[in-house]
Amino acid sequence: MVAVAQNLSSSEVLRTLVTGLAECRHLVLARLWLFGPGDLCASCRFADECKERTRCLHLEASAGNVTTPGVDAGNLHGAFRRFPNGHRKIGRVAATGEALLLSDLRGDEPWIVDREWFRAEQVRSFAAQPLVFRGEVLGVLAVFDRQVLGDAELAWLRIVADHAAVSIAHARAFAEIERLRARLAAENDYLHEEVERTHGTAVIVAESDATRRVVQQVRIVAPTDATVLITGESGTGKEVIARAIHEQSPRRGKPLIRVNCGAVPEALFESEFFGHVRGAFTGALKDRLGRFELADGGTLFLDEVGEIPLAMQAKLLRVVQEREFERVGDGTTRRVDVRIVAATNRDLRREVEAGRFRQDLYYRLGVFPIELPPLRERVADIAPLAEHFLRTAPRGTGRAPRLDRQALRQLEAYSWPGNVRELHNAMERARIVAVDGILRFDGLGAPSRQAGDAKATRPGVPLAAPGAVKTRAQLRNEERANLEAALAASGGKVFGPGGAAQLLGMKPTTLASRLKVLGIVRRHGG
Repeated sequence: MVAVAQNLSSSEVLRTLVTGLAECRHLVLARLWLFGPGDLCASCRFADECKERTRCLHLEASAGNVTTPGVDAGNLHGAFRRFPNGHRKIGRVAATGEALLLSDLRGDEPWIVDREWFRAEQVRSFAAQPLVFRGEVLGVLAVFDRQVLGDAELAWLRIVADHAAVSIAHARAFAEIERLRARLAAENDYLHEEVERTHGTAVIVAESDATRRVVQQVRIVAPTDATVLITGESGTGKEVIARAIHEQSPRRGKPLIRVNCGAVPEALFESEFFGHVRGAFTGALKDRLGRFELADGGTLFLDEVGEIPLAMQAKLLRVVQEREFERVGDGTTRRVDVRIVAATNRDLRREVEAGRFRQDLYYRLGVFPIELPPLRERVADIAPLAEHFLRTAPRGTGRAPRLDRQALRQLEAYSWPGNVRELHNAMERARIVAVDGILRFDGLGAPSRQAGDAKATRPGVPLAAPGAVKTRAQLRNEERANLEAALAASGGKVFGPGGAAQLLGMKPTTLASRLKVLGIVRRHGG
């Protein structure tokens, strides 16, 4: 009993218990079943007798002195690995909470399933005690013995069962404490990352009709648990909308966990999303919680969901659909309560048609779609956004910069291929170089004009005059010209310092995607 009580691991408690009982040489088998979720119903020997398939008794520990050749006393995967609650003798002990003793057995009793084994092992007695802790039945401890057992032995087995129940409960409590400690540590690390990356709550500037429609959609869907798919060009503010959905939902007191799907290497996808246990692979030095466990009770924001490799989409579909998963290297199925908000700048319908994105995953993610219009289609938002960026920017020691009418006209005349992110960067640059507190954006449209030659435009589609209403084809030409100018300025380099992505204020993966869509070939370097 001391050895059992000193163990903090549930598996160690169970193993110590049955191996200790097996030291009695006349004992054939000591087995212990605990309540667990209903599973393996398709292969369960007693599935037809089980009406309630939500939970059943799982064989968790077994030991003994079996003499039958080829029979392993420690086997946990045999025909009796599951028992329905309330059925058969083990199930009835668990359901009633009452002990059972059958003595002086001959081996031909009608309830015995494997009579040959009973006779070969010379089993004379069967005894079972429920494992009860604070009025709750945790499972059943049972023994098969070659001696005729009586009330004294049954009472002794009751003492063993009581000590075992307390030790199991304590082991589970320690395991839960360790799980919560690990989760708290992981959440703390994650929150440090988030604080460094962003500050404050979601602020949506909504002066245009298009943005007001988005705000109305957020108000409608936020109080629900519906999965949301946010689409739009890079830099339109998809993460701001995701934060607004979370902050206006009943889950706002729980964490909002963000993961950039495009930045996760395929080899580490499962570990990043679902976590791993120590030793699961080279470099797994300790248990690690995945993003789904960190977001339990809250919201998981899957940014750039269109970047997930096709092979990994099936694994994501299961957890999105069933809300259950296993850590890498661990067979324990875990359940989570997570609200999914996904975002992408790709056209997922076309990705599905091209076979690059699973149709079933697309439908699971797109329960409530929200499309963010590009900044060029909501010109009324440009001035208030610019003012907002000025107010929230770090204050220097000099005169606070301000926007005049000329600067606002420059901002509203530009097409903003990089959307709100590009506007933010432009405001920051103008604030740094402001003279006498006056912001100027004289070079804002220069890339489009420098690259507006015949090579950059499509046949028959001229570039629009400054300030004129532009067609979609003209806007596409301006974006093409801007990207080619950035590539030329960076010597064809896309990634890293000085690359085109950094010059444009875009994610490298987003830029690579736009280059592919527009058919732009990099002719220089990287």
